[in-house]
Amino acid sequence: MGEVAEKKVAGKKVAGKKVIVVTGASSGFGALAVRKLALAGHTVYAGMRQTTGRNAPAVAELGAFGAGNNADVHAVELDVQSQESADAAIALIVAEQGHLDVVVHNAGHMVTGPAEAFTPEQYATLYDINVLGTQRVNRAALPHLRDQRSGHVVWVGSSSTRGGTPPYLAPYFAAKAAMDAVAVSYRAELLRFGIETTIVVPGAFTRGTNHFAHSGTPADGDVAKAYEELYPGLMDQVGARLAELEPSWADAGAVADAIVSVVDAEKPPFRVHIDPSQDGAEVVNAVADRIRGEFLRRVELADLI
Repeated sequence: MGEVAEKKVAGKKVAGKKVIVVTGASSGFGALAVRKLALAGHTVYAGMRQTTGRNAPAVAELGAFGAGNNADVHAVELDVQSQESADAAIALIVAEQGHLDVVVHNAGHMVTGPAEAFTPEQYATLYDINVLGTQRVNRAALPHLRDQRSGHVVWVGSSSTRGGTPPYLAPYFAAKAAMDAVAVSYRAELLRFGIETTIVVPGAFTRGTNHFAHSGTPADGDVAKAYEELYPGLMDQVGARLAELEPSWADAGAVADAIVSVVDAEKPPFRVHIDPSQDGAEVVNAVADRIRGEFLRRVELADLI
């Protein structure tokens, strides 16, 4: 494609440089991905809630990173639980850059505890953040991508959707499984618009993110206490065993590296696994994706594979 220009020109696309928004980018995989995408030469918007409040320090850190590395990074107020916020964030990006190329669905939240001890409202909140949040952002962003007949939607999933899974994480696992199902359908529905889909599938990284540290707890303490009698310290046990399974060389930055790789790929892969502990999701997903492809051929939709 020739030499890559270094700057955006009057809102026009520059070969090799993409405009990207990453949701849930105040910390963890999102924050790492924003920085690595920017270092790779892209214009990156870090979507965060409360940019002038709780996440003001994260915004300041991002600004310092951008200045120190001559990186084209921006913080944008984006609460995936609000359609108004998603619409405003995407509109701002398109107004400033003239277009949008990549959406990275990274925002998510995890809870730990016995499945029964969570109220239906807690399940609904997990679903709202992990699933409906992606739908709000898609409804804001996809009209722009469809109009330009190009783009890329990257979903940060979880090996828990099909791999070996410990107990006490049911609401989170269910929400991530739903998100994966939505992403699979979106892939087929967006291909004819020239929009690619990639599901990045991290395993259980116990270091380098706040995923476990910031996890929520059940609202029904009495039920949780009843389980504690027969499952004493189960979550601590699970956390310790997951840490033991994770090789010493495992680095949460590998997930960000994978996101950079798929964004830069000429033909992005549909699914990429980053699972140092090898919980088996890669094996199961390979079968499921193959069977889906075979079915699409049977119904004469082979172009959607």
